Amino acid sequence: MYRMHRGHESMHVEMILIFLCTLVIAQIVLVQWRQRHGQSYNLVTLLQMWVVPLYFTIKLYWWRFLSMWGMFSAITSYILFRATRKPLSGRTPRLVYKWFLLIYKLSYAFGVVGYLAIMFTMCGFNLFFKIKARDSMDFGIVSLFYGLYYGVMGRDFAEICSDYMASTIGFYSMSGMPTRSLGDNVCAVCGQKIIVELDEEGLIENTYQLSCNHVFHEFCIRGWCIVGKKQTCPYCKEKVDLKRMISNPWERTHFLYGQILDWLRYLVAWQPVVIGIVQGINYSLGLE
Repeated sequence: MYRMHRGHESMHVEMILIFLCTLVIAQIVLVQWRQRHGQSYNLVTLLQMWVVPLYFTIKLYWWRFLSMWGMFSAITSYILFRATRKPLSGRTPRLVYKWFLLIYKLSYAFGVVGYLAIMFTMCGFNLFFKIKARDSMDFGIVSLFYGLYYGVMGRDFAEICSDYMASTIGFYSMSGMPTRSLGDNVCAVCGQKIIVELDEEGLIENTYQLSCNHVFHEFCIRGWCIVGKKQTCPYCKEKVDLKRMISNPWERTHFLYGQILDWLRYLVAWQPVVIGIVQGINYSLGLE
């Protein structure tokens, strides 16, 4: 390899400059695209997030990931199908939020376990349990990848389902004005009756009231705000005070975790595209 690349220092410098320039231009283009046409940007990014890992797993024979990817895709496709039907079934919103909340919690747990396993290995604690460093590190990396990847996919699909259901439920229009009146005992997210009073303790879930005085099932409004990344009231679009809504201090780390997932979206979806463009430029210029 050294004999092949001897005397190519100037060529390598040129390749590095091409990579840096392409990276900067790609960042500018992606930022402008996201600001001007956010919906198309999100759809293309989601498609790449879904296809790019599939290509590498088939190429590298990672059948475990491929089987989990197939199961996730099948269930999520069914959930997306239910969320886009008109008229919307009364059971669909709770089914949608229940599935994506499950994905959210599982991805968060896998991410934390993977991170702890990596730190566990780097500190040498694996020696106390007679675990090989390679095995524990592989387990940590795989768990972290599963958590981050499905966390990103779950957030994006939850956003699409939330948008479809918000326009289908019928309590408000795109102009922001409600199209029909909301009853005092009806949840604007799922359209079902609210059985548990505000001051009562529910067996499965409680009832929550926003600062705009609209009342919802706690599970529905948490799914609306946290899973679907909606920070407005589903009925009147007033700003939601998430600090009041999240009373458990451990849940505050979820927002930082969400920012990490947004960064990973770029690395998985767009970084391979940038590298492919750089390789094409190098090939066209005869650089090695």
